[in-house]
Amino acid sequence: MPETPRIIAVIGPTASGKSSKAVALAKKLDGEVISVDSRQVYRTLDIGTEKTSTEEMQGVPHYLIDIREPEERYSAGEFAKDAARLIEDMQARGKTPILAGGTHFYFDALLYGLPAEPAQPELRASLEARSTDDLFAELQEKDPRRAARIDPQNKRRLVRALEIVAARGAVPDRAKSEPAYDVEWVVVDHPKETLRARIDARLEQALARGLINEVERTRTRLGANAAADARLNELGLEYRIIGEYLRGERSEESLLPALSSRLWRYARQQKAWLKRLTREARPDLLQ
Repeated sequence: MPETPRIIAVIGPTASGKSSKAVALAKKLDGEVISVDSRQVYRTLDIGTEKTSTEEMQGVPHYLIDIREPEERYSAGEFAKDAARLIEDMQARGKTPILAGGTHFYFDALLYGLPAEPAQPELRASLEARSTDDLFAELQEKDPRRAARIDPQNKRRLVRALEIVAARGAVPDRAKSEPAYDVEWVVVDHPKETLRARIDARLEQALARGLINEVERTRTRLGANAAADARLNELGLEYRIIGEYLRGERSEESLLPALSSRLWRYARQQKAWLKRLTREARPDLLQ
């Protein structure tokens, strides 16, 4: 049997320092970095996504950053295909593939594939007509495991999840049981108190660097209407909450506390995924 290709995966919750660890490993191991981040793929979304800058890359090639416009969509299936192609190319050139990011759905898609369910136009239309809160509540009832792994305000993913539930019931997200790669997991994590402080520091810096202006420019570019606001919700917590401020639904003073609370909740979800990974992965591959 052919040997399973080996990759290194640098993972951890938001604000944990994954990017700098990936760069250090790439320089040490003659590697190149593939971003596993569902938002850094979008051009102009730099501050809110904490995108790795050219200076921070330190000359190490990075891939799957700035490959789509904010108006466009990029799916987990597309990521899996693009990442697999890049890994094959790196290995052919003798480079070490280093995947770094916190989008666990992308990691699952690459390693285990995705369930292939055809779209259901009539069901999709009826689901899209409902509120995100309603969709998330239904998903929690019918498939709590899947609900725990999905952004409750990302309507597109909620609709897709409910399509799969309607077709197959509450089932694992994975299409196969054995991973496509031999993964050496490098976990970058901190104690709760330290991580919470890092999240708050990151938010303060982002607001000082112009995060509100970045969201305002993005909203204007998208059309500054209901469709634009729905798209902002899909782009993550920072864009959703600041979008509420731009629409006059919250005060500027409420931004930092709201962002801190929501990002900490998201970080706890990521920590739960890391615990599951630790249980499932081979102990000798964990660092």
